[in-house]
Amino acid sequence: MTTLAQTAAPAAPALSIGPYAVQPPVVLAPMAGITNAPFRTLCREFSGGKGLFVSEMITTRALVERNEKTMQLIHFDASETPRSIQLYGVDPVTVGKAVRMIVDEDLADHIDLNFGCPVPKVTRKGGGSALPYKRNLLRAILNEAVGNAGDLPVTMKMRKGIDDDHITYLDAGRIAVDEGVTAIALHGRTAAQHYGGTADWEAIARLKEHVPEIPVLGNGDIWSAGDALRMVRETGCDGVVVGRGCLGRPWLFGDLVAAFEGGDAFARPSLREVAEVMVRHARLLGEWIGDESRGVIDFRKHVAWYLKGFAVGSEMRKRLAVTSSLDELRAQLGGLELDQPWPAGADGPRGRTSGNNRVVLPDGWLKDPYDCAGVSEDAELDTSGG
Repeated sequence: MTTLAQTAAPAAPALSIGPYAVQPPVVLAPMAGITNAPFRTLCREFSGGKGLFVSEMITTRALVERNEKTMQLIHFDASETPRSIQLYGVDPVTVGKAVRMIVDEDLADHIDLNFGCPVPKVTRKGGGSALPYKRNLLRAILNEAVGNAGDLPVTMKMRKGIDDDHITYLDAGRIAVDEGVTAIALHGRTAAQHYGGTADWEAIARLKEHVPEIPVLGNGDIWSAGDALRMVRETGCDGVVVGRGCLGRPWLFGDLVAAFEGGDAFARPSLREVAEVMVRHARLLGEWIGDESRGVIDFRKHVAWYLKGFAVGSEMRKRLAVTSSLDELRAQLGGLELDQPWPAGADGPRGRTSGNNRVVLPDGWLKDPYDCAGVSEDAELDTSGG
């Protein structure tokens, strides 16, 4: 891919997740339906194998019950080291069983716990970004997870809180330290913000000051390698977690490695080079699923992200969005003006941007931040995602 010189970076902070050195300190954020084994493979290839790449969110109940879809989602490529899995759960006992299963069956090397998901199907059950409001429930889950993890490091990802009137991240950070969590990632938004507005990097700095005992990673509005360097410089965080910024742009991890290592080579692929990555992504999905057509169909959600900023007509985009075979995908891509250079402005925001949402919570959830009443027996979703 073509490159563009940029300002060299200061030395990257040292980051360790348990026994695993993460250098440079860059982590792929878990994203439901996105960060499966094929996408992690692409990101890891562009990074040269450097960084940490976490699975999409896995529901603890579905894992314990060996849900067929879930068992596929926890598959790791043989080249993935360490194997990082993110768990979602609201019942301490079920979370503990899931962690013990991972340890006993050697399913992963690192466990991350999801307390950041803002989508209604999760928060209405008291999970994700709603859960840290219930301090005792959070403590119980962390206690079960760490207590059953053995030598595996346990980390957590969270948001600032439910909304501006219910901020929880400082209390949650202290609870995490008390219960033996290895590191914390903070998305600088509330659940109500979803992905809208601007991430509050000052909150990341405050959390770092509040829990100096363990690493703090920052998440939110990292659209370029320069953004990652600026976050570390401005907040003092120990590393960065990148989510939407890499959608349709797995080579961003190569940029991040270059930036943190003080290099000046950053990818600016032509449309021809992007098309090659698109076909490879679709092929990897087909191989992972075990069906080429299903792989290409699953890939369709990525098309708009890969083509962001390029001059591609609406009719062509529609045709690409209904392809169902690799040959068809190649043929449609071959009809584009493939010599287009990387477009100006394509490094900006991508993915969901909606904000100012009412957070859907269980009845009475906000009455008492310590009382765990309101968590029902069906709070553990029976399918993964979110």
